[in-house]
Amino acid sequence: MSDRLQGKVALITGAGGGIGRASAERMAREGAAVMCADIDTQAAEGTVALIEQAGGTADSLGVDVSDEAQVQRAIAATAERFGKLNVLFNNAGVGAGFSWDQTVAINLTGVFYGLWHGVRHLAANGGGVIINTASIAGLVGLSGATGVSADEMQPGGPAYIAAKHGVVGLTKQFAVSHGAAGVRVNAIAPGFIETAMTQEMRDDPDTREYLTSLHPLGRLGRAEEIAAVAAFLASDDASFINGVTLPVDGGYTAR
Repeated sequence: MSDRLQGKVALITGAGGGIGRASAERMAREGAAVMCADIDTQAAEGTVALIEQAGGTADSLGVDVSDEAQVQRAIAATAERFGKLNVLFNNAGVGAGFSWDQTVAINLTGVFYGLWHGVRHLAANGGGVIINTASIAGLVGLSGATGVSADEMQPGGPAYIAAKHGVVGLTKQFAVSHGAAGVRVNAIAPGFIETAMTQEMRDDPDTREYLTSLHPLGRLGRAEEIAAVAAFLASDDASFINGVTLPVDGGYTAR
């Protein structure tokens, strides 16, 4: 494993599991000190334990990203705890099983709060990197496994699509407006990944087979594969990448 993030400090939201946990572990292995933020503080502490067991440096804090003041405090607390902040990964999110308001508050407004306060902090302190978790649902519409009718559709589905499309737009806007201040802003658009968020769908054999068929590589993705891309975007290897939403989807959006 490289040490390309040596000396960097990263704040990752949604770090209690899934993509967030995998990214926290990956960035720590590459040398970063990581603040693991999650609304589930116990889960965040679990991620810290894994990092420390592997010889890395990390701390945790509880954050509800839909609360602007908590996001702002998380940024300040990370800089205070580790002496600086170089990377902010706005990763926290929920699936489509929530109401319109809940889904948008967490998946879109929460990312906006991270961007709004993150770019100001980074720009005032010499620059840095912001990464957002978008989705293939931020690039295309999603087809249902069973042909859900208009009457059966729940608000969380369209809300998820709208929020993730919004994340793509925010990524472009903040990249354009703050690039000159030394802040790079990019997003990752995962396909269907084997995490807790997709567990219910994957537990149904027919649904899993259908979802797998949508990915030309013939399988679903792993959280560690998204983490590898997040670590790359956080590093100087991606120093001229700005305003991009990178699909990591096994070819899903290539159709």
